[in-house]
Amino acid sequence: MAIESSIDLRKLTIYSIFIRNFSNEGNFKGVMPELERIKELGVDMIWFLPHYPLGELKRKGKEGSPYAIKDYRGFNEAFGTREDFHALVEAVHQLEMKVMIDIVFNHTSPDSILSQEHPEWFYRKPDGHFGNHIGEWTDVIDLEYQGNDALWDYQIETLVEYAKIIDGFRCDVASLVPLEFWLKARQAVTEVNPEFIWLAESVEPAFILETRRQGITGLSDSEVYQAFDLTYDYDINHYFLAYLRGEVALSHYIESIRQQFWTYPANFTKLRFLENHDQERIAGKIQPHHSLKQLTAFNFFLRGAHLIYNGQEVQADHLPSLFDHDLIEWNWQKDISKEIQRFIQLKKELVPVSGTFEMGADDELEAVWVQYQDHHQEVIGIFALNQNKKGEIEVPIEDGNYENQYNHQEVQVKNGKIRLEQDPIYLQTTIPS
Repeated sequence: MAIESSIDLRKLTIYSIFIRNFSNEGNFKGVMPELERIKELGVDMIWFLPHYPLGELKRKGKEGSPYAIKDYRGFNEAFGTREDFHALVEAVHQLEMKVMIDIVFNHTSPDSILSQEHPEWFYRKPDGHFGNHIGEWTDVIDLEYQGNDALWDYQIETLVEYAKIIDGFRCDVASLVPLEFWLKARQAVTEVNPEFIWLAESVEPAFILETRRQGITGLSDSEVYQAFDLTYDYDINHYFLAYLRGEVALSHYIESIRQQFWTYPANFTKLRFLENHDQERIAGKIQPHHSLKQLTAFNFFLRGAHLIYNGQEVQADHLPSLFDHDLIEWNWQKDISKEIQRFIQLKKELVPVSGTFEMGADDELEAVWVQYQDHHQEVIGIFALNQNKKGEIEVPIEDGNYENQYNHQEVQVKNGKIRLEQDPIYLQTTIPS
C-alpha cells in the first residue's frame, strides 16, 4: 500500500449503499432517515455505489448498470440533484461518519460525454470501433490511458474536485488501470485532502492472469498496494467459497489468510466481507448446518477493515439487480443488527491493530480460533462455524476460567481445550512480563 497508509484503518467499518434499491424513494433523500440506524451499527464510513448519469446505448435492463457511466462529473437525475447529494454528505458528516464514492475509470458507457468529445481517449478494436477487453461487459467501452496525457489530467481534476467534499474513493476494477495513474492521482488528491482513504477493488487471481494473457494491465494486489490503502479480499475469496461448498477443508481457507501476512507489506489492510453488490448474499451461500452468526463474528474478528452491504443486517438472501429497480427486502423479523453491532464493538475494543496475529482450525469440528498479542495483552476468539458439530477445540491459551466478553458468561479452558458454544467466544488475558 502507500507507505503512509495507517494501520488504524484496520478498525474501519464501511457500509455500502446502492441508492436505487436502498429505499422506496430510490434517491439521495431516501437514505437520510436511515443514517442514524447505520451509525448505531458502529459504521465509520458509508460507501455509495455510483451516483452518476447512466448511458442509454447498449443499456442492460431498464435502469442500466451504475457502472456504465455517461458523465463522471454529473448526478443521476433519478437520485436527485447535486444539492441533494451535498446535503446527504453533510448529514453523514454531522453523524461523524465519512463518505466514500465509487470511481469507475476503466470504462464509460458507449454514449458517454467523453466518447463524444474525446473519442481519441478510448480503446479501439481491430475494426476501428469502440470496444472493451472483458466480453460480458457489453454496456461499456474501455478508456485507453497509454499515450493520453490529457485523459490523465481530466480524470485527476475530477478526483480532486470530489476530494474537496468527501473522504474516500472505492475504485472499480482498479487493477485494470495503470499503476502510474493511481500514483499520480493520489499525490494530487493528497494536496487537497491529506486524510483521504483509497480502496481498490482488486481482482481475483484468475482475472489477473487473463488480463495479462491479453496483454493489458492486470495489477496484482502487491502492485495495487503501492497507491491504495485498502484492497479487496478477492485474492483468497475463492478458498472461502470452496470451503462453504464443502470442496476444501476449513484449514485450507485459514492458511490462505495466514499467507497474506507474509505476502503483503507489514501495514497492509484488507477489506473483509461476506457479501457485496457483485456477490451472492451470504445467507444464500451457506449450508443449513452453518451458523451465520458465528461466521459473521469470525469475519469481523479478522485483522482488516470490514464491509457491510445494505441488507446484510436483515439476512437478506436476494441480491438486488444492478440493472433494474429491485428494492432490498427489509425483513426486520430477521434483523441481526444487534449482533453485528456487538461484533463491531468487540473488534474495536479488543482487537489490536498491531502485534502478532495467529490462527488455527479444527477441520473435524469446523471451528477456528484467532489470536492477537500486543504488548502485555492477549485476545483470542473461538468460532464454531458448523452448529451440528459439538466438542472441544485446542486453543493456545493457559488453562483456567475466563469471562466470554461476548455474553459475559464463564468458560473454562482445561487441558488446553475449550468447549464450543452456540455463541462465539472472546477471551482477553494479560501476558506476564
